[in-house]
Amino acid sequence: MQHYGFNFLWMYSYHPEWSPRPKEPNLAELDFLADEGFNFARIPTDYHFWTKDFDYCHPDEEVISYFDRYIEACNARGIHACINIHRAPGYCINSPEREKHNLWRDEEAQEGFVYLWQMFAKRYKGISSDKLSFDLVNEPANIPPTHPCTRDDHEKVIRKTIAAIRDIDPDREIVIDGFDGGGTALPELADAGVIHSGRGYHPFELTHYKAEWTRYEGEWKMPAWPFVRDDGSVSDIDDLRRYYQPWKDVQAKGVRVHIGEFGCYNKLPNPIALAWLRDLMTVFRENGWGYSLWNFTGAFGICGHGRPDTKWEEYKGFTVDREMLEIYKSGMIR
Repeated sequence: MQHYGFNFLWMYSYHPEWSPRPKEPNLAELDFLADEGFNFARIPTDYHFWTKDFDYCHPDEEVISYFDRYIEACNARGIHACINIHRAPGYCINSPEREKHNLWRDEEAQEGFVYLWQMFAKRYKGISSDKLSFDLVNEPANIPPTHPCTRDDHEKVIRKTIAAIRDIDPDREIVIDGFDGGGTALPELADAGVIHSGRGYHPFELTHYKAEWTRYEGEWKMPAWPFVRDDGSVSDIDDLRRYYQPWKDVQAKGVRVHIGEFGCYNKLPNPIALAWLRDLMTVFRENGWGYSLWNFTGAFGICGHGRPDTKWEEYKGFTVDREMLEIYKSGMIR
């Protein structure tokens, strides 16, 4: 899946106080993508935008129509749209305690989750998989005590959902995220005929340096690249290659791999972030993998990330970290 692009947060996280409605697609950003040769937009969404009181099977049609506009705006520019359920009925890696059910264990949540994807399968059956894919659920993980999940639990839900989609639309491109928050490969699902989506957040101590929302319990140490830990172990380009070896092993079974999210938070000095990114792009290119940065504009993006020591440039209507953009494009295979 040699698709290259960005995550767009138009319907990312529902909060009634400050985000009660989804955003319209940002056409200027999509024009920028197309002009720079990118061809992929991952669109993580929150089902709370179209659902009230955990009534999973009666979505708000007005909100669902936003998906039509997202897909149309992307496809009109030659950009593949990938719809991802970031907060699903009964699960989200962020604040899972907000959910009434556990997707991996509760039948009601599973029925709602499958219903949702059946709805999308029916709605978009006429759109080619060259233009649209379904990324089932963002970053599954075992999160006790509220949302325990084993690999067996996960596999059962994923296989059930894939089968439900293919009963309606056998040719739909389907994407599944790795386990343990997206980073762990899933050889048990190598036969599912879907794209496996990995993550580019290694080493975590560097990519999420001082990120306020993390569960990291250690003491943040200003990293460098290569990154040397207190125990003397080193993360460098060879460590990145080792980290992705399980994904290469799954790939060797005939699985297509795509890196659905990655990036570096804005508390790290930019020269360090760019040195890491350059090596990461080298590894992705070596493996022939497409990728999608989190995000376009924001704390991880090429626009407005705010990392110290950044040289900004006015470019095609945006204030861009141009050096980062060029490094980012270096991993693309055409």
